[in-house]
Amino acid sequence: MYDPSENDLSFAIKHGLDAEMRALLETRFDLGDDLVDAVLSEAGRVARDVIAPLNQSGDITGSVWNSDFTVTTPAGFKEAHRAMAEGGWCGIEAGEEHGGQGMSKVISTSVAEMWHGANMAFALCSLLSQGQIHALEVFGTPAQKATYLPKLASGAWTGTMNLTEPQAGTDLGALKTSAKPDKDGEYRIKGQKIFITYGEHDMAENIVHLVLARVEGAPEGIKGISLFIVPKILTNEDGSLGARNDVKCVSLEHKLGINASPTAVLQFGEDEGAIGYLVGEENQGLSIMFKMMNHARFGVGVQGLAMANRAFMAAKAYAGERVQGIPLDGKAGDTIDRHPDVMRLLAGMRSEIEAMRGMMIYTAGAIDLADNQLGDTAYWQSRAELMIPILKAWLTERSVALASDGVQVHGGMGFIEETGAAQHYRDARILPIYEGTTAIQANDMMYRKTLRDQGVGVRALLADISASATTAMASDNSDISATGRALAAACETAEDALGTVLAGGLSMRHAGAVSVPYLMMLGTLTGGWMALRSASAAAAQAESAHWDATFLSAKQKLARVFADHSLPEVARYSQIIQSGGAAVENITPEML
Repeated sequence: MYDPSENDLSFAIKHGLDAEMRALLETRFDLGDDLVDAVLSEAGRVARDVIAPLNQSGDITGSVWNSDFTVTTPAGFKEAHRAMAEGGWCGIEAGEEHGGQGMSKVISTSVAEMWHGANMAFALCSLLSQGQIHALEVFGTPAQKATYLPKLASGAWTGTMNLTEPQAGTDLGALKTSAKPDKDGEYRIKGQKIFITYGEHDMAENIVHLVLARVEGAPEGIKGISLFIVPKILTNEDGSLGARNDVKCVSLEHKLGINASPTAVLQFGEDEGAIGYLVGEENQGLSIMFKMMNHARFGVGVQGLAMANRAFMAAKAYAGERVQGIPLDGKAGDTIDRHPDVMRLLAGMRSEIEAMRGMMIYTAGAIDLADNQLGDTAYWQSRAELMIPILKAWLTERSVALASDGVQVHGGMGFIEETGAAQHYRDARILPIYEGTTAIQANDMMYRKTLRDQGVGVRALLADISASATTAMASDNSDISATGRALAAACETAEDALGTVLAGGLSMRHAGAVSVPYLMMLGTLTGGWMALRSASAAAAQAESAHWDATFLSAKQKLARVFADHSLPEVARYSQIIQSGGAAVENITPEML
């Protein structure tokens, strides 16, 4: 039975945000406790009863490509999508003027965690549609908004993002898909795109592709890329569906995981060319697409949390039922969750998940404040931009590790597909790769958000973390004070590493060789901050009748687990940052 973690999400929203963030969000979004509970309760029901039961069966069946270039999704997927559409969930972030719910990012993100934890392969369709809504709300023309946004928000249509080509993965400047101006402001699009999530399926009546292409005569490289709306089925003047566009799915990828999600190879313009409509101006496509891409990167970080939590829940349930051996100081018949090393694994998983969820809610709050110009907009914009690569990289890398720990808790049964533990591990493995690999996030953090601005944003983050640690150290709560001391020490270590990065002694290649450890150091440190914030909030609610005493105590104890088992990684990463790059630079490809 899937548990959508309603209580943990509710607590994080109500108490994990600081007073200023919560007050500003309540003013803009009417984010009261009653709304939070109502939305989470209904979303939890859909996740638990409608989406989660399709997770394992969908993985076994997978999506199937047909010879007529259509795709059949696993049994139950169409019905689940219909349930989401009828519940208004497909437009949860879309503006009310376009038929959406216009809800806070904090709320929509919490719901997304439920969807992805229940069935990530299914929920991927919604993730891309939400990102397309976000991009078109900002950059679409009034006519484009009127044509596409209501349909996307209702779930009648779904959206995709088309960047990658066989010869152009991360290097989008190498893409070859072409766009030729045609009549009435239309363009004819020709080329092939790969790795297109839900590029073809049978859950909605139309699919709207956002496609990067190069207009004939455009500059070479990334400066000559434009963005186009290319619908699967064209629309008539009255808004009804018309002729089929010249785009088709020529195959589906065979993957390690997320088998239920159709990852399509799309051919645009096999005949006269697929009809496309320019978004924004010519040669501005990459900057526009980054709006959708950043939305997706944040969403993939949320997927990391969701998959880690799903893996933990499965491991916890198994360990609470499995009887094997006699635990130290235990008795015959005890379940394996009484063994100290199994408890180490479970507690470590749970403590990181607590930190992940805090990071998700905090970053969503920062995005809300920045996008809606609430409070110190410049501060929140900077903080949101800083947090997205940290969240995307740290949550996804740790999700793979925690899913592996989940397999380990199961022992040999974790290696057997029937338990589901292996699926969680396989599904999680894509997360550090797509929407920008961990290295891409790390290079962004190292070069753009540290070296280019001399670490202003990172120093501000460290200052906030240090301030929280200092306050916690004075607490008379032993768990919180100990966590505060550990966090303060880790923060000093991170500042030393930052000093090395900013001192100018690292070559550009040396900096690149240690950029991932640098980003993971910031992720671990920020995770410790979030664990402390959660523990402090739990301690402040100790007299509240609303929360169970064990629930509150657990958050304080779990912060201590993070402090003692995860924060020491900051020192290891710091050492690599300060001295490890040279060792890598001394190796040549010939030596390998």
